[in-house]
Amino acid sequence: MQSTARRDVVVLGSTGSIGTQALELVRRHPDRFRVVGLTAGGSNRKLFEDQVAEFGPAFSGLGEEASVEAAGMACDVVLNGITGAVGLLPTLAALDAGTTLALANKESLIIGGELVTSRARPGQIVPVDSEHSALAQCLRSGEAGEVRKLVLTASGGPFRGRTRAELATVTPEQALDHPTWSMGPVITVNSATLVNKGLEVIEAHLLFGIGFDAIEVVVHPTSVVHSMVEFRDGSTLVQASPPTMMIPIALGLTWPERLPDVAPAVDWTSAQTWEFTPLDDDAFPAVALAREAGTRGGVAPAVYNAANEVCVAAFLEGRLGFTAIVDTVAEVLAAYGSGVGSAADPTHSRAPVTVDDVLAADAWAREDARARVAG
Repeated sequence: MQSTARRDVVVLGSTGSIGTQALELVRRHPDRFRVVGLTAGGSNRKLFEDQVAEFGPAFSGLGEEASVEAAGMACDVVLNGITGAVGLLPTLAALDAGTTLALANKESLIIGGELVTSRARPGQIVPVDSEHSALAQCLRSGEAGEVRKLVLTASGGPFRGRTRAELATVTPEQALDHPTWSMGPVITVNSATLVNKGLEVIEAHLLFGIGFDAIEVVVHPTSVVHSMVEFRDGSTLVQASPPTMMIPIALGLTWPERLPDVAPAVDWTSAQTWEFTPLDDDAFPAVALAREAGTRGGVAPAVYNAANEVCVAAFLEGRLGFTAIVDTVAEVLAAYGSGVGSAADPTHSRAPVTVDDVLAADAWAREDARARVAG
């Protein structure tokens, strides 16, 4: 029987895509949710002020410190909808407070690795990424030992089917024109390069404890199937819905329950064609590079993520070519692996055990990437 208890919710990154959609769910279900905390980065102050006036949270504030404070509040669910590595400390604050963490900020899990997973009690982190929400839903149908493979779907972005040579002249405007999803600029560019999918491979490994050799990526342009789980008996479970983030956001706020009529379902009265094709690693090397970083472990994923954030910013400003984004990330990761980064972080070859380990690697990677971009 579904609970009707009202949940107190903190929304971090309230003016972004995830945050605004979460607040729309609150508007629809005022009997199920009460907003007790709101924070944002500060890029849209007018919207933030309007949100605070509408929802009347007990706490509100702009910036990273405000998000850390809000994440530690007494509440039922913290939704971390912040974009980028700045979400790490709020993630740790929510976990330390013992609150359910609805995690849309994949970067904090990826760069934190065991630092994050070791602090989380079983079931405390509920993934909000559509792919990982899909995997979590499918995994409810079997035991961990019955799982053979996780299959992440990728839309392929706006440049699906292009060769590496054809990608060399891609402009920021073209990269921001995603065919099926409406997202912020960083995530949209990451989707175009498939860095986002690479990050999701690492995220799936950390969330579900599945080895990298058992996590596969397939291209599915219509984004109706959000991910799949293959079991040892040969059966595969699929989670499908028309492209929307409302369903995974709602599940993040109510897990393990479901809200009714969150979004339209697949229309089975119309003809459906679902296409799946292998990923072109030559044109889009970001996923293979992420596997390398994830397999190396330690702070390598933090280096991957930090270098990419610098390169995406440079691309959007017209200072770096599209294919050079992942090429530069690969150079930074290789330099760190060769020991160049050891002066910044002598622990770079082992798993991070403190926030300082992660932040030192993050800072070194950003500095190195900036130098290469300026170079």
